[in-house]
Formats: sequence, structure tokens, C-alpha cells
Amino acid sequence: MPSIAVVPGDGIGNEVVPAAVRVLEALAQATGIELRFQRFDFGAERYLRTGEAVPADISAVVREMARTFDAIFFGAAGDDPRVPPEGTARRFLMTLRKDLDLYVNLRPCRLLDARLTPLKGKTEKDIDFVVFRENTEGLYSGLGGVFKMGTTDEIYIREELHTWKGVNRILRYAFEYARRTGRTRVTVAEKSGEEGLWLREMRNVARDFPDIEAENMHIDTLAYQMVLRPERFQVIVAENMWGDILSDLAAALHGGRGLSPSLCLNPETGCYVEPVHGTAPDIFGQNIANPFAAVLCGQLLLEYLGYSREGQLLQQAVVKAIQVGKTTPDLGGACTTDQVTDFLCEAVRELAAEARAVPT
Repeated sequence: MPSIAVVPGDGIGNEVVPAAVRVLEALAQATGIELRFQRFDFGAERYLRTGEAVPADISAVVREMARTFDAIFFGAAGDDPRVPPEGTARRFLMTLRKDLDLYVNLRPCRLLDARLTPLKGKTEKDIDFVVFRENTEGLYSGLGGVFKMGTTDEIYIREELHTWKGVNRILRYAFEYARRTGRTRVTVAEKSGEEGLWLREMRNVARDFPDIEAENMHIDTLAYQMVLRPERFQVIVAENMWGDILSDLAAALHGGRGLSPSLCLNPETGCYVEPVHGTAPDIFGQNIANPFAAVLCGQLLLEYLGYSREGQLLQQAVVKAIQVGKTTPDLGGACTTDQVTDFLCEAVRELAAEARAVPT
């Protein structure tokens, strides 16, 4: 039985992750798959009770989680006005990424209803691609520093790190994903010229995938084309910061961060899923947070665990909710988080029953 560690974290993570777990449990009961969930209390709520947001030995906790559980379902970290910066789940999240070396950040961009995109004339068939963000290097590697801070002579240095290992493995994973999912083109974001590591390694890796078209595109042109012609993209690969920016732009194309799941993994160490909308402290506690991104994280989780068919039912339930207007205010609806979750639970039961009735 697959076991999942559940860490809601901060802010609306404490609302949308339990909602998603409810829907997953309803799906498991309706389809006969078995899932085991165990909740961990890390973040601002723990800090307010105990004075610590995470255990002192958080590295050991993370390593034990990776050994004990098949995956981790994380909610959100940071931005809680009630606690100091160290009072959030951010340390857990950073330890998770660093200690498990989770170099793949997978962000699907899939339009589920044409009414949700701001792009004129684009439909569901036009917006369906995946952004792969290298998750451990680049400008976020922590190199550099500040000298003479607060003076007129202040110097701020932030260095960008790229290694052959880091670039090769994210490119290879993206090409393998394209082949595995029936996609035929991989687009690599770069702007370093012919001698750049990303371009050279893209060409090297592409030789092992003659069935996949490989192309490189300058990052500014790629962002421009994502808005004008999203239908031309299937798989996009980018270094850490560019992937961060492109994946948020992609979220705007398909309806917003409230519909944006992500999966971070290293095939050798483990994975976690996370809705990318953050903690949303302005609406936390009001029961109006959109649970769709968290539920779609459930789809990514099930696909990772080998239950792709069951995961599709989660996406279908979200589509059904959007079609009939069972949405939270950010998508123009009037439902609460609980009401949307109730609808999704019933929808997955109905969809599972329909799937059982169809001969295979």
C-alpha cells in the first residue's frame, strides 16, 4: 500500500491539502486502490503552539520520511504575519529540496476550460505543455554575498552555478518524459550562445532521442511565443530562475495559480507534490481557498505512484466542477472550499462508477 506523508505547512496549505486528501480518499474508496496518509505538523501553527516550526533535527526527519514514505504531499511555506520568518515551514521545504537533491520541478500547463484563459481564440487543445525547471542550481544555488551592507559602498554579488551533471540530468529526464508521454518536441530555454553548456548538452542528449525534435530558443523569445502561440510547445526545459518565471507565466495562460500543481523529484531519492499558489495569508481561515491545484497535485501523485488511470478521474472531476460553476471566488464562483471539496468527492465517485460500467 503506497504511503504518503502529508505536510500542509503554512497558510491555506492547511485548508487545501486536507481538502485534496479528502478527495483522494473518496477516489481510493470508489476505485479500490489503497492509500495510507500520515500528517506531519510543521509550520506556523506548530510554532504558535510550541515555539518551533520544525524539529531541530529536520534533516534527519526528512531523510527518515524519504525512507518511510513513497511520496510527500506538501502545502505551502512562508508569509504568515503572525510569526517571524523562522516560524514557518520554509526550513522544512528547503531541507527537503536540498537533502533529497530534488532536481526535477515538473509544472504542467493544461487548459481545462477555454473560458479560463486570457488568450483570445485559444481553446483546450491549444494549451497543453509541461515546463521542467532545474531545481537545484542557477541563481538559487546560494553563491555570493553582501559586502559593506547599508553603506554607499555596498556590493551585492549573486553568482549563477551550472554543472554538467545538473544540466545533463534535467535535460535527459525531460527527453525521457517526452518519449514516455507521446510528446515529440522538447524546447530548451537558453541565451548563452553556441558555447553555452545548456545548448551544447541539449545537442548531446538529443542524439539519444532521434524520435524527439530538439530545439533551443532564447528565453525572451520563448516567453513571447508562449503567449502568442502556446500550441507550438509540448515540453519546455529551463534553468532554475527562468523555469520559475516561465512556469508562473504558464499558470496565467491556463487560469491562474489556483489551478497549478507541481511535482519535485529525484528518481533515486523521492518526490513531493505542491500547489504553487503559496500561503495566501489574505484569505487564510476564510474557507474560500481554491482546492483545485491541490487536487491536481493528487493527480500528479497518483501518476507517480503508478495510478495514472485513477489520476485522470481527479482531473475530470475538476473539469466538471468548473463546467457547472462549482468554484471558489477566484474563479468567479460563490462556493466555499468545503463546498467545492464536497462536490469533487461526489464527482469522483460518479466518475469511478461510470468508468467501471464501461467495458475495457
